[in-house]
Amino acid sequence: MTRKIGLAVVTLFASSVASLAADLPPRPAAPVPVPVPIYNWTGLYVGVNGGYAWGRQDPISLLSNRFDRVDFNINGGMFGGTIGGQIQQGYIVLGVEADIDWANIKGDAVTTPTIAGAALPLTLNMSTKIDAVSTARVRAGVAMNNWLLYATGGGAFIWSKVDGNAFAGVPCGTVGVITTCSDSKLRPGIAAGLGAEWGFTPNWSVKTEYLYIASAGSGGSTDHLHVIRGGINYRFGGF
Repeated sequence: MTRKIGLAVVTLFASSVASLAADLPPRPAAPVPVPVPIYNWTGLYVGVNGGYAWGRQDPISLLSNRFDRVDFNINGGMFGGTIGGQIQQGYIVLGVEADIDWANIKGDAVTTPTIAGAALPLTLNMSTKIDAVSTARVRAGVAMNNWLLYATGGGAFIWSKVDGNAFAGVPCGTVGVITTCSDSKLRPGIAAGLGAEWGFTPNWSVKTEYLYIASAGSGGSTDHLHVIRGGINYRFGGF
């Protein structure tokens, strides 16, 4: 008898629980995971950049191609604007970029010009300055979400000028070899380097890069310039 009463109590309790569960509101469905947006590097962009450059330059080659190479150190700052465009396919980002920078890269030295190793009867106090640096390059990189690591290469132009004074009582123009001690030229060259860019919003990014620039001078001489600079770009969105 006691066993039957216990069974009846258990059955009644189970029935009450089932009835109560039926009256409860349904459990809300689990939220659908929101996919994390993937950063997109495709688009046209403009920006500003600035940095520091150093290297070696032969200022006498700006005056004539008859002299032996004599180069010395130059260094200084630069600041300018950037324009470019790129397309992203998967992890690969390909694009083109151009920039033009005002520069204050300069140096000076006292030198005795030589021709085929023979010294001229004068000493020149030379000062040289690069007023502008411009490059037009392709960029190829690997995107890791909002990070972009890239290599770049292309052409370059450097606007250089030289001023000098002759010593030992021999002014420029009287020797018959150096007709002037001042001149300026736009020198073509090549540029190559590496960089990294970080997108901190869908349209804004900051970058840092290193460029090596070699410009062709007179008489087969080459000037070398190392550039480290940073920049900020605004991208207008996809093509």
